[in-house]
Amino acid sequence: MNHERSLKARPSSSRRSVLLGGMAMVLAGHLTLQPAAAADELNALVWCDHTDPALIEPFEQEHGVKVNLKDYEGTGTALSLIEQSQPGDWDVFVVDGVDVPRVVEAGILAPLPEDSLPTADLFPGIEMPERHTIDGKTYAITEKFGYNTISYNKENVDPADMQDMAIIWSDKYKDQIAIYDYYLPIIGMVAVGLGKKTSDLTEADLPEIREKLFEMKSVSSQVGEVVSSQTAIATGEVDVLVGGGEWVTAGLQAELPQLDWTIPDQGGIMWSQSIGVFADSERKDLANKFVQYIMSPEGQARLATSSCYWAMPANSKAGEVLTDQQKQALRWDDQEGFLARAQPYPAPDAALDQKMQDMWIEFLQH
Repeated sequence: MNHERSLKARPSSSRRSVLLGGMAMVLAGHLTLQPAAAADELNALVWCDHTDPALIEPFEQEHGVKVNLKDYEGTGTALSLIEQSQPGDWDVFVVDGVDVPRVVEAGILAPLPEDSLPTADLFPGIEMPERHTIDGKTYAITEKFGYNTISYNKENVDPADMQDMAIIWSDKYKDQIAIYDYYLPIIGMVAVGLGKKTSDLTEADLPEIREKLFEMKSVSSQVGEVVSSQTAIATGEVDVLVGGGEWVTAGLQAELPQLDWTIPDQGGIMWSQSIGVFADSERKDLANKFVQYIMSPEGQARLATSSCYWAMPANSKAGEVLTDQQKQALRWDDQEGFLARAQPYPAPDAALDQKMQDMWIEFLQH
């Protein structure tokens, strides 16, 4: 949610998981990997949304297998786990979309059977062949996506104000704003608010971005990681969360209908996650069937509304399975406009990335 950005913690958005944050940690301890799975088992290295029994059990029952799950946060963590494993320990890999070329280059993923992938059914612009297809072979497919944008309490703020990205550094809602503590999407949001393209950012853009970052800091009440920032808006401690999105509020709206989210007119920052099969898996047929299940309309609907966090399914046919209330929470009918306005995470080279991190540290300490 990573270029070693993979530090984008995958959020939880279930009210029942004690205000959104702890589900991944609980599940990580509960669903432990059993290495060297038997032929009727599958080992998957995933994000926490895949650990929902409502998603996994139908596949297990259909195929008469056990899916062993290990969830992680950050591609760097995943690579460390893989390095410590034996060849064949892992079968399925869920990874940040921007990191697919990196893991393919490392020889981690096997090509997928393209005739079994529902690429024609994906939302326009979500397939991302520039990430997933290398030398004519497809190694992964987008399974879920969402946005780092603005979440808000519509009872306490004017929703019309949220359509202008400049609201995040305006003093209109001074001390009612929380900021998600992750430098790439927040820097990206500021850049978008300034009319810049995230894909074109250079060192020359940083002074202007820095100025707005510090203005935003001056009107905010807190900067926090996933749990604290989500909790702040869920409990009413703040009314605006910069860096929020459907992953914060969609799963809560049934119980907290005052929470909503939007993409400002200038745009938002899109994240995506991809799924593939390990190159050294000894159960590739079963692993490919798992990928096919996840990408099916039924699998996509369950993944989109996972207890850990909600977000948009990549397969548009999931809309035939989701309820009207679920689609409304995900802003299903707004996706065409959202995708048209969304920009990718900034993808700085090492030198620019370090300068961005230095600027963020200064921002946090200010």
